[in-house]
Amino acid sequence: MILIIAEKPSLARNIASAIGKLTRKDGYLEGNGYIITWAFGHLFSLCDIEDYSPNASGKWTMENLPCFPSEFKFQLKKDASKSVDAGVEKQFNIIKSLCLREDVDVIVNAGDADREGEIIVRLCIENAHTNKKLMRLWLPDQTEETVQKALNEMKDESEYDNLANEGYARTYIDWLYGVNLTRFATLKTGVLLRVGRVIIPVVKAIYDRDMSIRNFVPDIYYAIKSCELTNGYEIELNSKVKFDKNKKVAAQNLCNEYNACNATVTEVKSKKDVINAGKLYSLSKLQNFLGKKYKMPMEQSLNIVQKLYENGYLTYPRTNTEYLATAEKDKIKKIISNIKSLGYDIEFKDKKTIFDDSKIESHSAITPTYKIPKKESLTEDEYKVYSAVMRRFVAVFCKEECLAQKTEITVSVGDKEDFILKGMVIIQKGWIKYDDYNQKDKILPPLNKGDIVAINFKPYEKETTPPKHYTIETLNNYLKNPFRDEKNNAEENDDEDYKALFEGLELGTEATRTGIIDNARKSEYIELKKDVYKILPKGEYLIESLTYMGISMDKYKTSQMGKILKQIYHGKLTVEYGVNEAKKEIQNVFFQKELPIETDTDSGFYMDKVGVCPICKSDVVKSRFGYSCSGYKNGCKFNISGVICKRVISKRNAQLLLETGKTSEIQGFVSKTGKNFNAKLKLDNGKVVFDF
Repeated sequence: MILIIAEKPSLARNIASAIGKLTRKDGYLEGNGYIITWAFGHLFSLCDIEDYSPNASGKWTMENLPCFPSEFKFQLKKDASKSVDAGVEKQFNIIKSLCLREDVDVIVNAGDADREGEIIVRLCIENAHTNKKLMRLWLPDQTEETVQKALNEMKDESEYDNLANEGYARTYIDWLYGVNLTRFATLKTGVLLRVGRVIIPVVKAIYDRDMSIRNFVPDIYYAIKSCELTNGYEIELNSKVKFDKNKKVAAQNLCNEYNACNATVTEVKSKKDVINAGKLYSLSKLQNFLGKKYKMPMEQSLNIVQKLYENGYLTYPRTNTEYLATAEKDKIKKIISNIKSLGYDIEFKDKKTIFDDSKIESHSAITPTYKIPKKESLTEDEYKVYSAVMRRFVAVFCKEECLAQKTEITVSVGDKEDFILKGMVIIQKGWIKYDDYNQKDKILPPLNKGDIVAINFKPYEKETTPPKHYTIETLNNYLKNPFRDEKNNAEENDDEDYKALFEGLELGTEATRTGIIDNARKSEYIELKKDVYKILPKGEYLIESLTYMGISMDKYKTSQMGKILKQIYHGKLTVEYGVNEAKKEIQNVFFQKELPIETDTDSGFYMDKVGVCPICKSDVVKSRFGYSCSGYKNGCKFNISGVICKRVISKRNAQLLLETGKTSEIQGFVSKTGKNFNAKLKLDNGKVVFDF
């Protein structure tokens, strides 16, 4: 008897449908030589810190931090009351009893085809304590044909050990960062701060961009251009030369020089060119499109594409590539044959821009399957998602090429400057009949070589513009490769992005990124309005507090850990190595070297007693924004700001100030003009002022 453990009930149903003739039991299906049961996603989670310290009070305290378990332990997931979830416990007991049944000789891991799915089912099997033969069912989609084929091609579970190792390493490392640094930061500030390996660089990216916009000071400059009629057509010539705001006279002088010349058409090029369709969709590129066109949040689009996958209409969604595997050519031919019956004029194409094994890590791009839903069976949003994937697939395999007439006209203003005018006209639609095309074609005037163009150059005052807020598309692109120059066109050459992807430089993965961003939204660190992300006050406090605490979790450190995870996946590093690297980073936070008082920035922990209030003689304690008098309820407003001129005021300096009325010289203040300076602080009638 073969026992198949699916990650979710929906997958179990699809496997059962492909096998056929199974009888429903309590928590499983049986028949035809198979038993099929299921988890509900994660049934197990890592134990909490208190589970490693039996005598702990349950309150967050520095006494059991940092926590570095010698062996990580898992437990059945608990509900909101901290009790084991009854439904989870019942289903695991069913799984365990089936694993131990004497007539079961093979157990099949049917988790989703990724590292999370791999360990979800492995944990169930490991906690059932069985030594039976283990196999892996790997499904690129959930159609009956694919399930039947995969059941005949199952591999030994050991072939996926590296994938499992990466999954376990990611779980352990994120736990270490999350529980240790979240508690540390919360105990320091008195505010729950969710600190994670990926959530922090995501929030910080949005914070940095919004601070750049907020602090942006526009600069004036002068550009010169001509916009005159020639033979009834307005011809705009924009010079590449720019002038500083105090050089308007120089700009006008250059205009005079240009206007004294003849402007002549020196070259006219015209050629037919093929316009290629966009690539097939990875998850993030699909989410980019849906976010931009329909303002659809990433969580919503992922949930929909996951449902379409579970219903057998789309291939595996959490893929990071826009290419197909060469081994899938016959499968794609069958899908094309089915789609042609809908009236689409498409054909199979064997191109490197479509099939490229070097740009596939584990899953191919998202495509329709041969199973095509009826429009009325989908909700409006499901249809938007499905049709986006279908239209892109049809565009890629469209039989008729998209042809354009491209024109390039060169206008020379004497020997001063050449101006190139570009335009394009679509002369054969091809794939544009099916998929979106965003090119705004510019219609050029009918100019010939030798024609004289009317000109009248003038200087125009312009302002520099601030950076733009992150959108779903631009944030996704940043997270996929945080080291890519935004100006580079990845559509033309994506080699750099795929190299970064396979090295592990991305922040988060296709499988986790959506959930992490959604957690940041639910924590009120960021907001998403329409298609635009913005930082919220809680997000500003989070990033600034971590900076003041010396907790650096930027893209460089997160990407470095991502590279380690990739090397674990490739069998070049061990889980233990990755865990130890995380421990080193965390130890650097907890065991920072004590600095001299003039450079010290340690602000202590929330509610630490710092000294006596000089006004009402109550205790002064560490508060959220600095050091405050505990007699505030009686009206005392004395406080010492935790940050003065961008300099953290340490607990030791606050103590010295309260004890003696002044501090010794503190280094590292920053003025409004950005200059560094050193200064003493003193108390002056209950207020903290500089003592120069």
